[in-house]
Amino acid sequence: MKRLFLNSVSSLKHYSSSASASNVLKPGDILKQSRIFSIAEVEDYSKLTHDHNPLHFDLECATKAGFTDTPIPGLLVASLFPRIIASHFPGAIYVKQTLEFRAPVFVGDDVVGEVQANSIRQLKDKFMVKFATTCRKDGGAVLIGGEATAILPTLAVNGIGHR
Repeated sequence: MKRLFLNSVSSLKHYSSSASASNVLKPGDILKQSRIFSIAEVEDYSKLTHDHNPLHFDLECATKAGFTDTPIPGLLVASLFPRIIASHFPGAIYVKQTLEFRAPVFVGDDVVGEVQANSIRQLKDKFMVKFATTCRKDGGAVLIGGEATAILPTLAVNGIGHR
């Protein structure tokens, strides 16, 4: 019954936090969003990408692979990173992403995506920013780690202080 209910749940919570008091991105600043994925989103992702891996739909296949349930595709979970960046910096250009998948995500898990500015370099009228990227289960376990690079049109953070 719980799984049937969670299959229809899709949630996205916005957290914006910054180490600085201003609305200008600085190294060390962290931006977050929380998300609970639904089975409908996994199905939509599968249709869009043509990724029909039974691991994500067939419990028997998933348990044979060592999972306790059918995992959500890792790239769907990692889609939190460009979403966080673009929602705070409209017009951002995603240049690079590395990913390390450390633990599975299942329907109903509360996942927090986090991007932390590591370095900022000015390029004429734009900014090249390297971010540490992390997804965690609510409670701290690291699910996905990596690094992203994006070209931002400005360092003015859109949405600071919204929850």
